[in-house]
Amino acid sequence: MAAASPVKSLQEEATCPLCLEYFTDPVVTACGHNFCRACLSRCWEEPNPAASCPQCRAPVQQGPLRPNRPLANMVELVRQLSLEAGGGGLCEEHQEALKLFCEEDQALICLICRESRAHCAHTVLPIAEAAQEYKGKIQAHLKTLREEREKLLGWKATGERRSQECLKQTQAERQKIVAEFQQFLEEQERLLLAQLEKLDEEIGRLQTDTVRKLSAQISRLSERISELEGTCQKPASEFLQV
Repeated sequence: MAAASPVKSLQEEATCPLCLEYFTDPVVTACGHNFCRACLSRCWEEPNPAASCPQCRAPVQQGPLRPNRPLANMVELVRQLSLEAGGGGLCEEHQEALKLFCEEDQALICLICRESRAHCAHTVLPIAEAAQEYKGKIQAHLKTLREEREKLLGWKATGERRSQECLKQTQAERQKIVAEFQQFLEEQERLLLAQLEKLDEEIGRLQTDTVRKLSAQISRLSERISELEGTCQKPASEFLQV
């Protein structure tokens, strides 16, 4: 199978995968695919459990989309190089085949235009060569964008990994604090119970001493009462002598 011409390849690069027309206001998703802004918006308006890239189905976050200005510039160029190399239609002024591309004016011209005063001092290339040159520039830019995307994906993965590590550390610290606080409460409980037990013992000792002293006093008073009662029962003569 014959290889596709450079201009044909450029046309494919400049075509939206949704509407299959040249990109209009192209935007790029986080996964690196390009769509017309309106096409992507219509796609996301359809009932979906979650927004995803229509091309690779990777989940993407809906919101402001980054315009792809280099692609928009390339699409405008491809519009001018709409036909394959070797002929780009007819020059409106000279009715000759448009086989050349003027880099200064960014326009297709014919051989007669090339010799005119307007283009004689300009850099002019055959359509195929110009298309190949611009495609090379675009491919280089695409490589840079892909490398940037990979770098951002790497940063994202690193950030997510660090976030998970921080969450694990905070969870471990939380469990440590709970365990230490529980241990502190248990120690305080043992200390308070020991103090209460000591207080109970002191109260018991004081009660025992008080009861013992009171019992001794009661015993002495009982003896004195018995003596006085015995004295009162003696005859008057003996009572008075006492």
